[in-house]
Amino acid sequence: MGIPCDNPAMSRPLATRSLILVLTLAALVLACDPAAVSPSPSASSAPSTAPSPSGAPSPSAGSASPGSSQDASATFDEIEGQVATLRQLQAKQKVQREVIDEATLKTMLAAEQAKQTPPEVVAANERLYKALGLLPADADLNALTLEMLGAGVAGFYDDDQGKMFVVSRSGGVGAAEQVTYAHEYTHALQDQNFTVFKDQKDVKDQSDWFLARQAIFEGDATVVMSYWAIANLTPAELAEYAAAGNDPATQAVLAKLPPIMTETLTYPYTTGAFYIQSAQMAGGWPAVDAFYARMPESTEQILHPDKYTANEGPVDVGLPTDIATRLGSGWTVPLTDSFGELQDGIWLRLSGVLRADADAAAAGWGGDRLAVIEGPDGAWAIAIKTAWDTTADATDFEAAATIALAKAQGIAKVLPGEGGKVRWVLVASDAATMSRVAGVLGLAG
Repeated sequence: MGIPCDNPAMSRPLATRSLILVLTLAALVLACDPAAVSPSPSASSAPSTAPSPSGAPSPSAGSASPGSSQDASATFDEIEGQVATLRQLQAKQKVQREVIDEATLKTMLAAEQAKQTPPEVVAANERLYKALGLLPADADLNALTLEMLGAGVAGFYDDDQGKMFVVSRSGGVGAAEQVTYAHEYTHALQDQNFTVFKDQKDVKDQSDWFLARQAIFEGDATVVMSYWAIANLTPAELAEYAAAGNDPATQAVLAKLPPIMTETLTYPYTTGAFYIQSAQMAGGWPAVDAFYARMPESTEQILHPDKYTANEGPVDVGLPTDIATRLGSGWTVPLTDSFGELQDGIWLRLSGVLRADADAAAAGWGGDRLAVIEGPDGAWAIAIKTAWDTTADATDFEAAATIALAKAQGIAKVLPGEGGKVRWVLVASDAATMSRVAGVLGLAG
């Protein structure tokens, strides 16, 4: 089932497909100047206008909120035809749909969270973020994720069922529900015309890879939804939609969340949308379709489109597969994953490195792999092996990471690796654990 916040807070992001969020993002996220987006965007950076796309449908005369299920069905049918025309993709089959209330949504999200993400994986991700100083020591990651999704999700497309779910908080099908439907129906068209969702089933421990792909399919749906809304909603309805995104209760929930969660959550809908819009404006929808034949492999390729064009993928950074065995009885490795340039930049910036310096330090990223390690008697450690494009890039990262680790929750060090382009980030519960883990990894810790 697709749940938006494909947040790397989960080893396999909680969602594998779509959802559209009721954030300030709801004010429409495209701008005339795609360069205005920053590498680590926030929802407040979302611009408010979009150029008129070629092939956009004419404004619909009957877009007022329907008052019956029959009216709603007719409205959704109309939106489907408009979106298919706009996106220049043909539906292969009829998509099931269901309007649900917020209580049903929360029940579904909780069940899917429990099904897809084992408790030990949730705990390991919580350990990782806390160790890096990105979550408060008393935070409950699972509870925060469910609260975030329950407040922010406006709808989702379940590609397992081929079914659309639209959350109605108004009790009807108003502007917010219609825009949501345009977004989610784009996902249905993606699913029927490409293999994007099938290709990522059962892929685990590849958060950066998933975030890169998410920028494509969520960015695509966000561009379509924005073009559709501008072409089909009245000014009053656009204002209604924007107001839904500024709902005080939703904003109060989002305000409580750690920035690492909100920034990775909004990135596909902001940076991803600008990435897709740039391609669409330059080469039309065929240029967007081309991404589905060769998906990006890292957030580096989204943040630096020239690296996607040059097919510069991440280097293979391997960790020993027998870390727990080497450490001895009582040790486990509940999580291995990728972190990536996007999260590197966010981590450095949120941990006290100036934004320009954080972005520059993360920009030389070549690849990484991390492990969360749990030991007996409360001992724990995280180990992140990073590879950089040049020795200078590795040195710049080391300087920035050293500053950031001042906020780590534990004993923390940056250590050199082989070849001059490798740096390890280690954080441990205590000095003895740090020394033990470093020794097992062949580092002078």
